[in-house]
Amino acid sequence: MIDQFGRSVEYLRISVTDKCNLRCVYCMPLEGLDWLKRESLLSYEEIARIVQVMAGMGLKRVRVTGGEPLVRKDLHSLIGMISAISEIEDISLSTNAVLLADQGERLRDAGVKRVNISLDSLQEERVDAISRRPDSFSRIMAGLDAAEELGFEPIKINVVLIGGQNDDEIEAFAQITRDRPWHVRFIELMPTGSNLELSMDNYVSCQDALARIRKLGILEPAEGPRGNGPATYFRFPDGRGTVGVITPMSHNFCDRCNRMRLTADGQLRPCLFGSLQTNLRDPLRDGDDLVPLIEDTLRIKPERHYLIQGSDEGSGGLVALSQTGG
Repeated sequence: MIDQFGRSVEYLRISVTDKCNLRCVYCMPLEGLDWLKRESLLSYEEIARIVQVMAGMGLKRVRVTGGEPLVRKDLHSLIGMISAISEIEDISLSTNAVLLADQGERLRDAGVKRVNISLDSLQEERVDAISRRPDSFSRIMAGLDAAEELGFEPIKINVVLIGGQNDDEIEAFAQITRDRPWHVRFIELMPTGSNLELSMDNYVSCQDALARIRKLGILEPAEGPRGNGPATYFRFPDGRGTVGVITPMSHNFCDRCNRMRLTADGQLRPCLFGSLQTNLRDPLRDGDDLVPLIEDTLRIKPERHYLIQGSDEGSGGLVALSQTGG
């Protein structure tokens, strides 16, 4: 699958639900959203069918996301269906890890190889404040421990930089990569309709973060762990893990975008942001051929996103990142 700018698209992020068990300040309003109706959600069989069609067109890698994907019942059964598609080489999971200790073994056995885990602070009270749910920290850490014990590899830790809330922990997160085989990725805060004030007033650039980390010692460019994402990686010479930066605001990385996104209600989106999407759910249920629709979506994949700090204009009307899986 080649888009109009010559980029090879072989990676699909699949949102299985718009719901989440947390209410992180940068991702979702405290009161939640108008949730998708059950009948509008793709069934696991429908998701697997779309993946099968795209696999025949060149899809090789899949990441399962939400909302929080583990709140959808029996997620391991979907993983098993996707794992049975011979062309799919890699299945990964993005999660807040709150439910990972309970479900991790079934997910691993079904075919998940690696995980991305959101952890925005190393301090219990801060994690609970950012997630706006009590006891989040202890359950996330239990999920991280389970991920290591179950052999998920690599383990990537996503840290959204929030000025005044966790930016004083940049060095502490970086130091972890000396001792543990974690790949800590700092992510710049991206604006949506529900976080405009936060994204304007609390923005911290990854370049500022790297400047501070370099004061800890030599930081070398690194290849980083296997994966499909836009992070640029660095490593301390004695580090077991890496430090990564994801810079959607300060340094656009769209020229190497290799992905599309499937929303929980069956919209194929060529970009996380913007309003472009193709309805695959209804044609799938009508028995139509999906290949022309997927090809059309490839043709309209934009060259780049147009995010503007403090504005939701470039986000395409998204209220929350959870609506498209982040």
